[in-house]
Amino acid sequence: MSKKKISLLIKARYIITDPSVEPVENEAVAVDKDKIIEIGPANKLLERYEPLKILDRTNALLMPGLINAHTHVPMTLFRGLADDLPLKKWLEEYIFPAESKLTPEKVALGTELACAEMIRSGTTSFVDMYIFEDHVAEVVDKVGLRAWIGEGLFDFPTPAFPSGYEALNETKRLYDKWRDHPRITVTVTPHTPYTCDEELLKAAIKHAEDNGLILHIHVSETQWEFNEIKFKRGLTPVQYLETLGLLRDNSIFAHCVVLEEQDIELLYRHKVKVAHCPESNLKLASGIAPIKELLLKGVDIFLGTDGAASNNDLDMFGEMDVAAKLQKGISNDPTVLPAAKVLEMATSGAAKCLGRDDLGTITPGSLADIITVELDKPHLFPCHNPISLIVYSVSKSDVRDVIVGGRILMEDKKLVTINEEDLFERVSRILPKL
Repeated sequence: MSKKKISLLIKARYIITDPSVEPVENEAVAVDKDKIIEIGPANKLLERYEPLKILDRTNALLMPGLINAHTHVPMTLFRGLADDLPLKKWLEEYIFPAESKLTPEKVALGTELACAEMIRSGTTSFVDMYIFEDHVAEVVDKVGLRAWIGEGLFDFPTPAFPSGYEALNETKRLYDKWRDHPRITVTVTPHTPYTCDEELLKAAIKHAEDNGLILHIHVSETQWEFNEIKFKRGLTPVQYLETLGLLRDNSIFAHCVVLEEQDIELLYRHKVKVAHCPESNLKLASGIAPIKELLLKGVDIFLGTDGAASNNDLDMFGEMDVAAKLQKGISNDPTVLPAAKVLEMATSGAAKCLGRDDLGTITPGSLADIITVELDKPHLFPCHNPISLIVYSVSKSDVRDVIVGGRILMEDKKLVTINEEDLFERVSRILPKL
């Protein structure tokens, strides 16, 4: 009986199939084309399959790739440009002026730099909101990551478009261009309730509803924003957006730091998904999102880094560690946000928030978005609990291999789809122009 030819077989010391399931030991994952087809002992799989490539990672842990719930990838160009400032001053006096000098070419370079960073740190998917997003998508298409992209909508002109309505027209064009792409999904992304007027928000909602698209927006990130909307509208930001019909089961609200009890009830009732970005919120002193209360209510939450200008990295391992410890510290309860829940918020739970049941797990039929993590290091030995190890001990530099849709993007720590030396040189040439 002839063996079935398959794309790839990966052997591993541990396999985290899903954070809610006990990891398996000393088995292998069979991948054909873009999907996982079977998990089991390597010798048994090799009796049935003839892989074109075998990765022997018997000293490593294999797990789902991490999903970054909220970021602005081209902002890698502004990493360290303005630090130790409150959000409003940081944004209006430093970031907006710097962004006024952006061009499509610069956005593409910042995106490629971000993709290199994310691949090296085990992120296989990300949800992005920025300008010139078609150029973000072009880079994603080339380097092989998976992304949800949306052109930022603002009341005021951006370097990309003179008005939010023209940016919304670009969203429609992007949807037509990328709608059949296997790794790129277009979203509708009004910036905030205070940078988009009511009519622009309503137009964004209509486009999202008409095309079944995710709507992604910053909400209640700071006390200033909360007070501003309450003064102008007589309602909290969440309550105001509900009056417009923006609270929907495929809406993503980034941050949600300042919430009233009624806001949490509304988020739960309308099944809004919350993108939690603890490191950025801490660095900008925006506050700490009430994650314990949101989870107790039943709100779906996933983790993001925000942009590299406010974090200052795109490291999801670091984000998991901070997210878990922060909630324990402020609640004086070490049982809050256990490691398995935090890992779920970066993998299977994140996939659920994006409406994808084919991502975020290592199970037959799922897309082969896989990473491996080296274990032969002092800070990762011994391994009593692989899931706790991932959240509390692993760092981004421990990632060894990254695979998206069955395609290897990093093998044995070497990037396959990005030439870093050339990338650094190209980015260095444009820095004086920023």
